[in-house]
Amino acid sequence: MRDDDVDRSGLAMDRAALQAFLGEAFPQVGADFTVERAAADRVVVALETAERHLRPGGTVSGPTMFALADVAMYLAVLARIGPEALAVTTNVSIDFMRKPPSGARLTCTARVLKLGRVLAVGDALIEAPGLDGPVARASLTYSIPPKR
Repeated sequence: MRDDDVDRSGLAMDRAALQAFLGEAFPQVGADFTVERAAADRVVVALETAERHLRPGGTVSGPTMFALADVAMYLAVLARIGPEALAVTTNVSIDFMRKPPSGARLTCTARVLKLGRVLAVGDALIEAPGLDGPVARASLTYSIPPKR
C-alpha cells in the first residue's frame, strides 16, 4: 500500500511533516531514517544500514535496531499528537530474534496501541528483506508532556 492510499483521518502529522520534524529536531541522526508511511494505525520507518551499524561478526547491532524501534514509535506518537519534541521514552522491552545481514535495509512498523493524556503505549516490529520473519520486536511506552 502506497502512502498516497492510506487513511489520514486521525493524523496530526503526515509522512512529510514527520520526516521534516525528525530532521529539524534531531539533525545529528534525522537523515539516517526515512519515514515511508504514516497512517492513523501505524508508521513505517526505514534505515539503510552501513558499516557503522555493525557489531563484531558482521550483523546489525542491537543499539541500531533499538534506535530504529525508538524513532519509529516516537514518530507514531507524534503522528497522532502533533510536533511535541519533549515526548520521551519511559520504557522499552526489545527481543532480538534474527540476525539481519550487513547492509540490510531494515523497516520498522510501529503501532500506537493506547494513547492517553500522559502515556502512549505501542509496539514495533523490525524486518529485513530476505529473512523469514521479523528480526526484532519491541514494546515501548512514551511520556507525553502536559499542554502548556
